[in-house]
Amino acid sequence: MTHIPTATYRVQFTPSFDLRAAQSIVPYLSGLGVTDLYGSPVFDARPGSTHGYDITDHALINPRLGGVEAYRSLAGLLSVHGMSLLQDIVPNHMAFDRHNRLLMDVLENGPRSPYYGFFDVAWDHPYEHLRERILAPFLGKFYGKALHEGELRLEYDDEGLAVRYYDQRYPLGLRSYGKVFLRNLERVEERLGRNSAEIVRFLGAIHFIESIGKQGGVARTEDVRHAKAMLRELYRGNEAIREFMDNAVAFYNRPDPRARDALDAVLADQGFRLSFWKVASEEINYRRFFTINDLICLRTELSDVFEYVHRAVLPLAREGAVAGLRVDHIDGLYDPARYLQRLRKAAPDAYIVVEKILEPGETLPDWPIQGTTGYDFMACVNGLFVHEENAQPFTRVYRRFTGGSTPYEEILAAKKRLIVGKHLAGNVDNLAQLLKRIADRDRSGRDITLYGLKRALVEVMVYFPVYRTYVNDAEFSARDRELLERAVGDARARFPDLDYELDFIERYLLNPAGGGNADWESEPPERSRALRFVMELQQLTGPLMAKGCEDTAFYVYNRLISLNEVGSNPDRFGTTPAEFHRFNVDRLRSWPNTMNATATHDSKRGEDARTRIDVLSEIPADWERVVRQFASINHRRRLRRHGVPIPDRNDEYLFYQVLAGSFPLDERELPSLRRRMREYVVKAVREAKVHTAWIKPDAEYEERCTGFMDAILDEDKGRPFLSLLRPLVRRVAFYGMLNSLSQTLLKITCPGVPDFYQGTELWDLSLVDPDNRRPVDYSRRSAMLNKIRQDIGVDRRALIERALQNMETGEVKLLLTHLALLSRRAHADLFARGEYLPVEVRGTLREHVFTFLRRLEGSWALVAVPRLLTSVTSEGVLPLGRSCWRDTTLALPAGVPDVWDDAISGTLRRFDGCQSGCGVAAGDLFDNFPVSLLTARAV
Repeated sequence: MTHIPTATYRVQFTPSFDLRAAQSIVPYLSGLGVTDLYGSPVFDARPGSTHGYDITDHALINPRLGGVEAYRSLAGLLSVHGMSLLQDIVPNHMAFDRHNRLLMDVLENGPRSPYYGFFDVAWDHPYEHLRERILAPFLGKFYGKALHEGELRLEYDDEGLAVRYYDQRYPLGLRSYGKVFLRNLERVEERLGRNSAEIVRFLGAIHFIESIGKQGGVARTEDVRHAKAMLRELYRGNEAIREFMDNAVAFYNRPDPRARDALDAVLADQGFRLSFWKVASEEINYRRFFTINDLICLRTELSDVFEYVHRAVLPLAREGAVAGLRVDHIDGLYDPARYLQRLRKAAPDAYIVVEKILEPGETLPDWPIQGTTGYDFMACVNGLFVHEENAQPFTRVYRRFTGGSTPYEEILAAKKRLIVGKHLAGNVDNLAQLLKRIADRDRSGRDITLYGLKRALVEVMVYFPVYRTYVNDAEFSARDRELLERAVGDARARFPDLDYELDFIERYLLNPAGGGNADWESEPPERSRALRFVMELQQLTGPLMAKGCEDTAFYVYNRLISLNEVGSNPDRFGTTPAEFHRFNVDRLRSWPNTMNATATHDSKRGEDARTRIDVLSEIPADWERVVRQFASINHRRRLRRHGVPIPDRNDEYLFYQVLAGSFPLDERELPSLRRRMREYVVKAVREAKVHTAWIKPDAEYEERCTGFMDAILDEDKGRPFLSLLRPLVRRVAFYGMLNSLSQTLLKITCPGVPDFYQGTELWDLSLVDPDNRRPVDYSRRSAMLNKIRQDIGVDRRALIERALQNMETGEVKLLLTHLALLSRRAHADLFARGEYLPVEVRGTLREHVFTFLRRLEGSWALVAVPRLLTSVTSEGVLPLGRSCWRDTTLALPAGVPDVWDDAISGTLRRFDGCQSGCGVAAGDLFDNFPVSLLTARAV
């Protein structure tokens, strides 16, 4: 039977918070009401890794995190507390790193490596200098310059011959041993004697190594290891041979032209090609994770690769240590549907979710999983607290302040083109080369140039409306067809001069298995190539969307940055109650056990910073007034370059919103914010790629932006600004905290599995990563929860009053989280499978209450939360009681119970006459707490 969590809690394992440290928080999480610890990747990763996605060995639980025994101990402790483990797995990629033994084996042994087919490398690349070798784009300068300046050095150690570039090490192919060590052999022969036993053994070891390198078939790892060990033994045991070998290596490291030429010749004969890191943007023959050179993708569609990638985790699942799997970057895989079918077969009872970003309105394919990691919920629930009726006024505020008027869709298209040109040109070139080979065999495509194909491909990808489609040789859904037609159609409408090229591409996109049309005269290999084109295109549209949208456009279109979130569309200003009801109804029908997230390690800002910024959508006039005052006060802090102030108006507008969301109420946290904002500012302006960028930083622009932030946050220099900022922060923080309470209760009670990112049970005002991966103070949280649990049994009413009177401490959020999770755990079936019934709200403030019922057989739950509260209650005045909510009522349907348990107050509530339907005053539900959760069982 498939395990379904009641609530999950994501933790980031690091060397300073490893598997053993995680055991210390298990009692706390259990007491909170969490059922599943949701762990970041635990497989062996690059030394010093703080996130675990740079894996060097999928088959090994990271010893630096405690290893497999610590993992089993953690799983055992969780089981004692009635909890389980949900494990993040990374089937798409590994680190391109010296510690990746599989990849190093490929570099050393080439086609004879048992892992030669593991990595997604175009070994048949059309460019000769990339054919049958992997590009290694990790040099800090052009290859010729690095070679000339002596930065590339040959070395020989226990692992064998290698070329070193600072801390990077690349093993030389076995055929290089003779070239390096047999040069000037007569020198050591003269010293030891040509026929001496030592020389015979030395030559034998070299020839043995080279013979393995020349053998056909798969190189035997043990033979390679044995041969290199023989040579190393001679090196250690004979001083003359050691000196000779050291001198042989030293020759290649001499600072003279002859040595440089010799080293260049050796490197030209390797299974890798060292290059300047920027080369990968325009020429590359391996697939990367997004645009990160040092993350190389795997061919997980192959059975032996699938088996290797899951070698550590599946045995743990079979023995019960792992109850669920979170699949990272599902869109990167060649054939996600087949991968998930294979994974489900291997783990039939596991709870499986995928990291999948759905655009608004997009549906998840019919995969054998429980759902996604919840970005769709995050976007939709956040929109509930954005005042959709203020879209136009807020847009005018943004345009008047910044002077910009470019629509979001145009910004996104432009940024996607920028990403192609600056980061993915090599990938697009590879795809175009593949398509050109197809076109040359098709009479309709022979006259289409490579340049024309590239242009057309770029525009199809630019106008791709989602992250990817899922066409394969067995399936072509109507939805995928519609999306592909839309992408081509939008490109055609904007670039009519590419009409012929786009028609040609469309034929293959819409009928890949048939080679574009039923009459295409081609051999099966060509049809296979056509399908490969479509499959590889699908793997590329996701990275382009991610980099163009999340990592670029989200830092350029700054109208309301709480909408600039993974899975959200900044152009969509808010979610209406009716839309959120429909979202939940669809969710229950299609994916009842998918995740409900409000924060992840990839979020652009903390969930409570987001709900603060949402408040600005309710007060566009006030916001415009104060933001103009900010600009006036800080005008002199914007230093000029060539007469142009820095930061520009758009960046300045972004910074003010970020401060509204993340400025602390506790002044003791201000020094920390100043330091963190410096880091954020640099990241934000680089991501925008307008004035500076990661690949070409503009140090002056960045320094002036950080100087601007330092000045306005300085207690002396920034006093006038801070005196205006603090009242705004107090205002949006008050309403933002109320928004957060509503959001928290919705996450726990709506269809889906509530997921909590580490530390967010208290207020989370963090910035984008790495800020949101800071260590969590679990001692504080545990002590606070213990106090709550103690006080619940002593004086619950006083506890609630204390939490509400001191909301800034976060106790109120922890209290609500705990009580709602306890209720969910007590009524697990009701919240997992119960019907979702929208409740009509009537009265003056009907648009400010969102409410629904859950029903399963005779069990019921009633959930009610407020929204858009700036027009409902004054700052600092809690929205409680009938004096606030006046004539606002909930119209409950006939048949609901009369008596309900209040999960928050712990009291009984009676609604008389509800058998035939009744109206319940919102003020009665919100009489002592801003949100309401009631449960009942019909008699």
